[in-house]
Amino acid sequence: MIETLINPADPPERQTEKLLAIAQVLMRRVEQITDDSGAAYAQFQRAAMLEDQVRERTRDLERALDLLNDSNARLAEANRATEAARQNLANAIETIQEGFALFDAQDVLVMCNSRFGMHMLDLREHLKPGLRFGDYIERVSQSRFLELPPGESAEDWAVARRRRHQDRHVIFNVRMVWDRWVQVSEHRTADGGTVILQTDVTEIIRLERSERGKMLDDQARVIRATLDHISQGVCIFDAEARLVGWNQRLGQLLTVPMARFRMGVSFDAILDRFRTDLTFGEGITEARLGDWVAGREGRGAIRFELRRGPDMIMDVFAQGMPNGGFVMSFTDVTAERAAIEALSRANETLEARVMERTLELEDALAHAERANASRSRFVAAASHDLLQPLSAAKLFISSVPEEGLGAETRAALDKAQNALLSVEGILGALLDISKLESGRAAVSVGPVRLERLLEQFHDEFGAIAAAKGLRLSVVPSRVTVTSDAAYLRRILQNLIGNAIRYTDRGRILVGVRRRGGMVRIEVRDTGPGIPETEQDNIFKEFHRLNARASASEGMGLGLAIVERACALLGHPLGLSSEIGRGTCFMVQVPLADGVAHPEGPRPAPSPRPSMQNRIVFLVENDGDLRRAMALLLEKWGVSVLDAASGEEALELIEELGILPDCFIVDFNLGAGMDGVKFLSMVQARHGAVPARIVTADHRPELRAHCAAAGVGLMMKPLDARALESFIAGLPQAG
Repeated sequence: MIETLINPADPPERQTEKLLAIAQVLMRRVEQITDDSGAAYAQFQRAAMLEDQVRERTRDLERALDLLNDSNARLAEANRATEAARQNLANAIETIQEGFALFDAQDVLVMCNSRFGMHMLDLREHLKPGLRFGDYIERVSQSRFLELPPGESAEDWAVARRRRHQDRHVIFNVRMVWDRWVQVSEHRTADGGTVILQTDVTEIIRLERSERGKMLDDQARVIRATLDHISQGVCIFDAEARLVGWNQRLGQLLTVPMARFRMGVSFDAILDRFRTDLTFGEGITEARLGDWVAGREGRGAIRFELRRGPDMIMDVFAQGMPNGGFVMSFTDVTAERAAIEALSRANETLEARVMERTLELEDALAHAERANASRSRFVAAASHDLLQPLSAAKLFISSVPEEGLGAETRAALDKAQNALLSVEGILGALLDISKLESGRAAVSVGPVRLERLLEQFHDEFGAIAAAKGLRLSVVPSRVTVTSDAAYLRRILQNLIGNAIRYTDRGRILVGVRRRGGMVRIEVRDTGPGIPETEQDNIFKEFHRLNARASASEGMGLGLAIVERACALLGHPLGLSSEIGRGTCFMVQVPLADGVAHPEGPRPAPSPRPSMQNRIVFLVENDGDLRRAMALLLEKWGVSVLDAASGEEALELIEELGILPDCFIVDFNLGAGMDGVKFLSMVQARHGAVPARIVTADHRPELRAHCAAAGVGLMMKPLDARALESFIAGLPQAG
């Protein structure tokens, strides 16, 4: 077959020659064979077909040959372009001023310029393509032109250089012999190869040295000028305790000519020079200082005192430096020590004067305390003496029968009653201020239910507010707080009364806000407001804003009592006011248990029992008050027995042979017998009898004394309603 007779690798001319030879052979065979069946003609046809195939194959081969020739031409052109590009690249890198080298991803040198490996003449013949990076580093480390760092061997340098090669970007300086420097910049390419640039930076390094030297010289001159300028003597020693620096002041302090100081002299030699003239202060010895200089005690800073002769005292401060040396400063503190001694002597004199003055102040304080106590006793006594007739006057007015009184008489009696109530309020405020200032006020802190307290305020002030055309709103609250019930009531009474007094129109709002474990009781009004400049003054005694309230309405003591009572109880007091809009006073009180008490059904008020046929024994040494109380009781249908003293009362009981339903007894009966003692004698003879002690004395000791005796207290001036409630609540006689 043609595929076996013709070799495809033969040139086309050879293949054509073979095909023609085959065709001639076939033609001869056709001519020789004669066959009646027409086989010769078939062979001819087959030969013609083969000739056509040979011709077609020949044309294909010619076209393939043309393509091959064209490809070879283009390949030759590409090779020429590549070689030109390589030559251009080589020319380009040769023109740059730095050494350049390119290693492929397998760390094999691809190309470099003639400046690569500058200053290493023994390395130039080995810098050829194919050189591995490890071999390059090994030859560099062994080069006689490389200046190795002190204490580092060639092997150490090679290991460190290979370690840096692991980074993507590296820049470092390499020192060569003859004080030359090369900066090596190594960067990784995108395909993993490495580009190395080498730049001669010798001139830059030398210029930096020169500038640094100039700077150091300038700094040295500045330091020298500074040392010579300061008032301290300074000396500097190196790590071997040799003198390397000092200033002129040092020579002046140590009285040594500057020529005697010389560079390199040892610390011991300097110390020997002054050993006979210097004396160490407390806490330091020459041996300890020597150990510190030698570094045997560490180089922490030390301070000690050094005396030169009898007159000079120097404060010495020594401190180590990072290079192992140390610096010492000497300060003349002679004048300072003399001043301290003088100050000490002055202090002794001053202490004596202070002691003398303190004794004088103590005497003055004692005198002031006695005066204050005298004033408090005077206020208490005066209030008591005033409350006696005040109580009598109130009872006299209450005892006046309403039947048959004209309108004018009734109005006059009401005005008199209101005037007495005002006087009573002023006297009560004076007593409260006296107790709070003297520190004698005693508090009894416990749980206080705000619900009942707020209801009482609504009943107490509702009518007063309505009389002025104001609306009083008291928001109920079921919380229980921790406070003193009496003082908390007095605080809120004063705040509500003050709000009503100074508000002309609008409303008064009393409410409670809970804030965590605290309760804030607020009293808001729609009054004129309080200027900010006056908000501190309103808590002063006898200070009334714009003096709007009349003397009958108060003396400006209400807010003073509020402030002192809040301070006594530890209840923060707040104030917020806006001119023309109103004022809000706030008192913060801690919650007792933080749980609101549910509203329970209130018991229906029991009918007031009749006071007819009740017998009340009055024991009162004030005749007017006794008669006023008797008139009031008799108005209620009560039978009254009265006596001016305890002894008289005891005799009357023995004479009559009957016991009253209750006793109303003044505490101060005089003649060595007080009300509690009288009731004790009655109980000893006749058993327990209901009784009340009447007094104007608000001392907590008296209250405790009566409580211990099991007797209740009624304060003067007597409240007719309280007295009526007590008598009406007595058990019926059997």
